[in-house]
Amino acid sequence: MSKIKDILRLRFDAGLSLRDISKCCAVGPATVSEILSRFATSGLSWPLPDDTSDTELEKVVYKGKNTSRHKRQPDYVLMHQELKRKGMTKLLLWQEYRDKDTATAYGYTQYCEHYQAWVKNLKRSMRQLHIAGDKLFIDYCGPSVPILNPDTGEVRYCAQIFVATLGASNYTYVEAGRSQQLEDWIMAHTRAFQFFGGIPRLLVPDNLRSAVTKTHRYMPVINENYARMARHYGAAVMPARPYKPKDKSKAENAVLIVERWILMRLRHEHFYTLSSLNQRIRELLHALNHRQQRVHPGSRYELYTRFDKPALMPLPAYPYEYIDSKQARVGPDYHVLYAKHAYSVPHSLVSHTVTVEATAHIICVYYQGGATGCGKTYLACALATQACDQHHSVRYYRLGELLDELHIGHADGSYRQQLSTLAKRKLLILDDWGMEALTARQANDLLDVMEIRYQQSSTIIASQIPTSEWYKLIPSPTIADALLDRLLHNSHRIELTGESMRKLDQSDHLA
Repeated sequence: MSKIKDILRLRFDAGLSLRDISKCCAVGPATVSEILSRFATSGLSWPLPDDTSDTELEKVVYKGKNTSRHKRQPDYVLMHQELKRKGMTKLLLWQEYRDKDTATAYGYTQYCEHYQAWVKNLKRSMRQLHIAGDKLFIDYCGPSVPILNPDTGEVRYCAQIFVATLGASNYTYVEAGRSQQLEDWIMAHTRAFQFFGGIPRLLVPDNLRSAVTKTHRYMPVINENYARMARHYGAAVMPARPYKPKDKSKAENAVLIVERWILMRLRHEHFYTLSSLNQRIRELLHALNHRQQRVHPGSRYELYTRFDKPALMPLPAYPYEYIDSKQARVGPDYHVLYAKHAYSVPHSLVSHTVTVEATAHIICVYYQGGATGCGKTYLACALATQACDQHHSVRYYRLGELLDELHIGHADGSYRQQLSTLAKRKLLILDDWGMEALTARQANDLLDVMEIRYQQSSTIIASQIPTSEWYKLIPSPTIADALLDRLLHNSHRIELTGESMRKLDQSDHLA
């Protein structure tokens, strides 16, 4: 309701000052002064005619002023899409909106208020703002597709449908796999990254066994093989909380769309191989990603090329190769079994538990984090034990585990607290240095760790890579110089030379 009549009454009938009128009507003194000035130049006099309505009085007093009813409305849908860009601000969008026509543009405050009112009219739920290139949501569809035996028509197995969708654009990748086991799960990720042409910063999977070893609301235990794949691509894993489907609402919605637009179209078709099923899925997926959306203007592909594609991290030089990792106990014959084959290890490891890692081309056996026979981890841990005996605080990390924790720290805001904790450790051990090349973010994080510990505490680095090769593992020459200057200068080096223990033990056995 307009307060113009009340202001005029209090001024002319009650004789109140501008400040007193301001307090009575709950408006600013400047507004009171402006209304009285406009009334004085409007040609009207007090008291007003009895039939003067508030609307007529407002038109006369504000004659010639461009009220909000004549303001140009912003494009709220476009504004909502632009804010998904990393680094985009409402202030910049308002400046671009105002520059088109200053006379009809809202001020910045009203511009933001109208946008917030528009957002409130969207579907009521926990609103998540998805930054371009930030998150990839991953899940499996509930329904499966049977793969038939071409001779008998019997079902050989039911193919599982893997779905991955980017948060900002909803651009979706779909493929059929033989199962939801670890190898199928991880290799589906590598093919998804190739499809997207880049790497998101965060992977948000469901809590299936192949992704999460132990579920927890805040500190889930990530499957080691899955974490290794994420480290290779420089991404972090942040699973959705158990029984909280809205944490991965993008994946739930993508699964629903895939079930309706792809799987339902396949219900009358028969497939005898996984490759033929995936070929048919690719055809329907292309149509899905290029179909115009109802809520947001444009197709998923158009939004992907506009927002997500420029913001994704680049693919590494080579794709991830799946590593099957298993724990094995060394038998009395100093052999471990893997895939019904026996492999020898040093006899000193009899009755110890080792880690067997196998790829398509090589099998490696590790004990306490290092390759059996090299002794680097054993020596580092021996020095750590001595430090503990002297009442010093010690922290052991495999380098990949530390980089994962720092990556998550950037996401949840605990990065500075992590650095402060690391700075307090008198001895820090980083094992398996140089197993993979570092990304630019990882190199910066390591530089921060070394800088905060430099000349304050001790750091032991265990690596199978000679120090002369470390420079090549760091992408930025500037960061490489700064990091290696703190690591190598004034350091004590222990180089383990000679034949490996395994080779010597085998020679003794053959002799």
